[in-house]
Amino acid sequence: MHPEPHDEPRVASFRDLTTTTLYEILRLRSDVFVVEQQCVYPDLDGRDTEPGTRHVWFARDREIRAYLRILDDHGVERIGRVVTAKSARGTGLAGRLLEHALEIIGNRPNVLDAQSYLTKFYTRYGFKPTGPEFIEDGIPHTPMRRPPH
Repeated sequence: MHPEPHDEPRVASFRDLTTTTLYEILRLRSDVFVVEQQCVYPDLDGRDTEPGTRHVWFARDREIRAYLRILDDHGVERIGRVVTAKSARGTGLAGRLLEHALEIIGNRPNVLDAQSYLTKFYTRYGFKPTGPEFIEDGIPHTPMRRPPH
């Protein structure tokens, strides 16, 4: 009997990503943000390649099932591009991904701009709204911050 495949956490800087992994990350971001959510925006914003950026994802075999990036914003860690593949939604993988990212961040302050319907999800991890809702790419977002612990 073969063991069930499971999702494995990964983290890498841009220079440590293989071209295949980078392709799969960009494809997932495109599938969800551009196609599913119909947001036409410059996903390739130059921040993926910055030396302080960490790419965090869960993969099963070679399929990227959940992903986010952590940017170094002058002493504050910014979580962004949080995305879960359609096939992995409802499995708790997004929560595991965020927990893994928060372990990487450690005791440094961190922020994110949550799609507003997800603010309750992020509050479970210690994030609190820090300003008024705003529209980005046609979707309501709420700025949030998690103080150092």
